[in-house]
Amino acid sequence: MNLELFIAKRIHFEKKGEKNVSRPAVRIATIGIAVGVAVMLIAIAVVIGFKQEIRNKTIGFGSHIQITNFDNNNSYEMQPIKINDTLMNEIKAIPDIKHVQRFVTKPGIIKTDEDFQGMVLKGVGAEFDWDFFKSNLLEGEILNVTDSVSANEVIISKVLADLLKLKVGDSFFTYFFQQQIRARKFTIKGIYSTNFAEYDKLFIITDIRIAQRLNNWSPEYFSGLEILINDFSLLDKVNMGVYSVVANKFDEEGNGYFIQNIRQLNPQIFSWLDLLDMNVWVILILMLAVAGFNMISGLLILILEKTNMIGILKSYGAKNWSIRKIFLYESIFLIGKGMFWGNLIGLFICFIQYQFKLIPLDPVSYYTATVPITFNWLYIILLNIGTLITSILMLIGPSYLITKISPATIMRYE
Repeated sequence: MNLELFIAKRIHFEKKGEKNVSRPAVRIATIGIAVGVAVMLIAIAVVIGFKQEIRNKTIGFGSHIQITNFDNNNSYEMQPIKINDTLMNEIKAIPDIKHVQRFVTKPGIIKTDEDFQGMVLKGVGAEFDWDFFKSNLLEGEILNVTDSVSANEVIISKVLADLLKLKVGDSFFTYFFQQQIRARKFTIKGIYSTNFAEYDKLFIITDIRIAQRLNNWSPEYFSGLEILINDFSLLDKVNMGVYSVVANKFDEEGNGYFIQNIRQLNPQIFSWLDLLDMNVWVILILMLAVAGFNMISGLLILILEKTNMIGILKSYGAKNWSIRKIFLYESIFLIGKGMFWGNLIGLFICFIQYQFKLIPLDPVSYYTATVPITFNWLYIILLNIGTLITSILMLIGPSYLITKISPATIMRYE
C-alpha cells in the first residue's frame, strides 16, 4: 500500500464543511493552472492554424517546388524550357510527390474604360490541379482547358474584379509588351478570393495555350514545372530527390533546369511565419511561470496549514522525503484538476471558433478573414505532458520547507 498516496487522498478529499483555510488559495492556484493551460492551448491552435493557412495559400499559387529555366531573372517574364513526358514521368516516380503540372506566365496590363491594373497571366493545362481555386471560388466556374479549341476565358480575383468594377461574364482587354504591344480580349469565367492580397491582386488564370501564343512559344515550351508533395515536412527531402533527377540535365535547346522550393521562392513570408514560433514560446513560458508560481504559493499554504500533521508524522518516524511525497501527490491532484478544466475550456473555445468563425480579422493585414484554428493533437498531448512535468519539478524545491519543520517545536507550540 502506498501510504503517502493514501494520506494525500485524505487531504485532497476532505469534506468541504471542515475548517480549511487553504481552500481559497488552492482554488486560486487551480484556476491559475486552468487559465494557463487554456491560453497555451488556444495560442498553439491559432498559431499553427495561421501558419498552415498562409502556407497553403502560398503553395496554392506557387506549388511546393518549381523547376524553371536556369537563366531566368527572377521575374514573371520567364525564359522557356522544354519539358517532355519523359522528364515528367521521372519526376512523378520520386517518392512523396503528389502531382506535377506545367505552367506558362506572361506579365501584362488589364485595361478597362475607367482604370487599368498590372497583372500576371498564368496559363494552366489539362493536368492542372484545381482543388485550391475550387475551394476559394466565389462566383462562376473554373476553366475548361481540356477542349481542343482554347477559349479566351479567365478566372480573376475578387480584388481585381472590385478594383476594375468587373463581374462574371464581363469582358476586358489586356496588353502585353514585346517588340510591339499585343492586345487580347478575355471574358471572366469565375471569380476567386483567397484574402492573400499580394497574389490575389497579381494572378489571373487562363488556358496554357493562350499564354504560349502570347509568348510566341511552340506547344512544347513552358515557363516551368510545378510540383506538389504529400507532406510539407518532407519538403527538403523531396527537393533533394528532384534535384538528383534534374541536376546537370539540359533540354534539347541546351537550357539548364533550376530547382526552387516554396521557402526559397517566398523567403520573406516563411521568415515571418517562423517568427510566430518565438511568440508562442514566449506565451508558453509566461503561462507556465504564472501557473507554476500559483501552485508554489498553494503548496506552501498547504504545508503551513498541515504543520501539526507533519510534526506528528515525523514523531512517528516518517522520513522527510516521505512527507514531501504526500504534498507532491496532493499537488498533482490539483494540477490534474486545473489541466482538465483548462483543456475543456481551451478546446471548447477553439471548437466554437473553428465551427462558427466568430472572431474576425482584417484580411488586408492578416491574409485571412477569421482567426484560423488547427487541432494538432500531438502538440496538445505534448503541451499537457510538458505542463504536468514542469509544474511538478517547480514544486520539488518549495517542498523542501518540510525538512525545516521540527516536531519538538510544534509540540511546544501546541
